[in-house]
Amino acid sequence: MNEVLLRSLTPSVLAVLVRRGADFAAAEDAVQEALVEAVRVWPADPPRDAKGWLVTVAWRKFLDATRADTARRRREDLVYEEPASGPAPAVDDTLQLYFLCAHPSLTPSSAVALTLRAVGGLTTRQIAQAYLVPEATMAQRISRAKRTVSGVRFDQPGDVATVLRVLYLVFNEGYSGDVDLAAEAIRLTRQLAAAIDHPEVAGLLALMLLHHARRAARTAPDGSLVPLAEQDRGRWDTELIAEGVEILQAALARDRLGEFQAQAAIAALHADAPTAEETDWVQIVEWYDELTRLTDSPVVRLNRAVAVGEADGPRAGLAALAALDDSLPRHTAVAAYLHERDGDLATAARLYAEAAPKAPNLAERDHLTRQAARLNARGSR
Repeated sequence: MNEVLLRSLTPSVLAVLVRRGADFAAAEDAVQEALVEAVRVWPADPPRDAKGWLVTVAWRKFLDATRADTARRRREDLVYEEPASGPAPAVDDTLQLYFLCAHPSLTPSSAVALTLRAVGGLTTRQIAQAYLVPEATMAQRISRAKRTVSGVRFDQPGDVATVLRVLYLVFNEGYSGDVDLAAEAIRLTRQLAAAIDHPEVAGLLALMLLHHARRAARTAPDGSLVPLAEQDRGRWDTELIAEGVEILQAALARDRLGEFQAQAAIAALHADAPTAEETDWVQIVEWYDELTRLTDSPVVRLNRAVAVGEADGPRAGLAALAALDDSLPRHTAVAAYLHERDGDLATAARLYAEAAPKAPNLAERDHLTRQAARLNARGSR
């Protein structure tokens, strides 16, 4: 059973049901039932047209649920509109579905969470980690969003800012998490940039390209994480970097700065440095100041503390870090790094060991564990 194929077809099938009049929650349930049926049937009897098969089965599941619900008898006239069997049109509905999920009846945070879960394929745990909230809290938020849009006609697409937030979080999860969604996020953002002349859309695309350009160098052959300062810059994709910088420069020239443009500017400064030692950390701190002004995000302030530690010395970085909540994800890991830079290896080793179990993914956990072991080995000599 090709799970990647099923995941890739889910948004298009869901979009077909929504366009035909199904409310979002019912359509999602029907698609999930169709996927379960595919897992059961396809190994022995694979269809010639996978999408057409899923559309037909999902629509039937939706109609069955509609007939059974006496409160929705008004939908009975849809019984005769079942799509004909046969190949379905090869239309990419994913980006349209992102806009539909960003419905005006939802708050931006709820719209993002719902889209990530229903369309992006992320788990509730992954979304909760992105939002820095407990998993149970995020599960309640998604459930409330589903109830809010239940029975709503999706004829009022949401705003660009919400869709950008979704694409950004999908890319981040694909870039550093358990599910590879980065390339899909870039593809959709390219579509959006081609359709909408918006500096923040361009800023997000530039940011994605600049980060993606470093992807081949982020892991060693054994799968271990390679920190930015230790990466082989010869493995960076210079074509993607050039494209990202060009897109960013055009966006910045419009003088309508947004958070994605500021993040892309930071990524461009890293990409522009021939070596880690030649990184312009002073200018990076200035961009983090702009980003803090735009977002007031604790994660941005945490990253800024690292940049301050590089620009003005580790003790300045530790002073900036002291102003932040120590329960913030990666706070302990940043403290360990800055203490190591300051020469306090015993404290750094202890903090690396404390940070490892809190890491959001296995690669980062293993990296922090190795850092602790490395410093402990040095201390025992």
